[in-house]
Amino acid sequence: MIHATLHQLKVFEATARHGSFTRAAEELYLTQPTVSIQVKQLTKAVGLPLFEQIGKRLYLTEAGQKLLATCQEIFNGLEQFEMSVADIKGMKQGQLKLAVITTAKYFVPRLLGPFCQRYPGIDISLKVTNHQRIQESMSTNEDDLYIISQTPEQPDLTIHPFLENPLIVLGPTGHPLAHQQNVPIDKLNDEQFIMREPGSGTRKAVEKIFGDNDIKVKVRLELGSNEAIKQAIAGGLGISVLSQHTIISEGTTGEFAILDIEGFPIERHWYVGHLAGKQLSVVAETFLNYLLEESPAMAKKLLPGLGAAALIAEPEKAISKA
Repeated sequence: MIHATLHQLKVFEATARHGSFTRAAEELYLTQPTVSIQVKQLTKAVGLPLFEQIGKRLYLTEAGQKLLATCQEIFNGLEQFEMSVADIKGMKQGQLKLAVITTAKYFVPRLLGPFCQRYPGIDISLKVTNHQRIQESMSTNEDDLYIISQTPEQPDLTIHPFLENPLIVLGPTGHPLAHQQNVPIDKLNDEQFIMREPGSGTRKAVEKIFGDNDIKVKVRLELGSNEAIKQAIAGGLGISVLSQHTIISEGTTGEFAILDIEGFPIERHWYVGHLAGKQLSVVAETFLNYLLEESPAMAKKLLPGLGAAALIAEPEKAISKA
């Protein structure tokens, strides 16, 4: 392996990730024969096959899997070194890998804008996905930080609450309850209701409060998208419970009204988390501190009605589930 080059390791890593010489070549702006030759030379240096081909797909051998893990450690170490050097020079630069659940897409870009203006040398890789995929990413340590709306099941995580995430009852502006105040929760009985899909954190919270108060609604639709639910509400198909962050843009001046129902809003929080014991990069630690320090200002800007009630989380008050 002393004859292996960093370039060969990069070619191997891309090939392993894509399972294809052709796709690796496209990513690295090389020709397919060049990628094949580099992998062949690396295989010779290792002394064992790194891939086996089944059909058109390449699969890692046991030696290939171990080499891939080693490559990832090397590249992560080099990336951390580059960020540390930049930090010593008084600069913040490097890449932040951030994964967020779908509802967070309504406000995370608004947080990233000022952050990127403050640290123009930092590049953001933002992945928007569901809770299940987030948990998979956590288990394989794919990303630096995760923004989630409920405490995950994994025990080896450190999470920091940083912002309120109130769940509200949302209906069309013409709904009979739209202009009433302090509406008893039992008024929701037999209402046409639009539910999030099973497994959703929002749905779990709704089912709990309905169960505690013996509320029976008529579930007319089950939808896996906040935008689809909003369109269904606007179309008069029923009411729903959503994060208030989903109406940051529209507010309640157009098609939607927040119904003033007893027990709502349901108090929940946004969390930023990472694997317990993980040594955060300079960039990831910078973004984490940014979220925790700026949370009061974020709350006033994103949810003016909550303002001072927004959670102010101190870094030392992180919740470790290790």
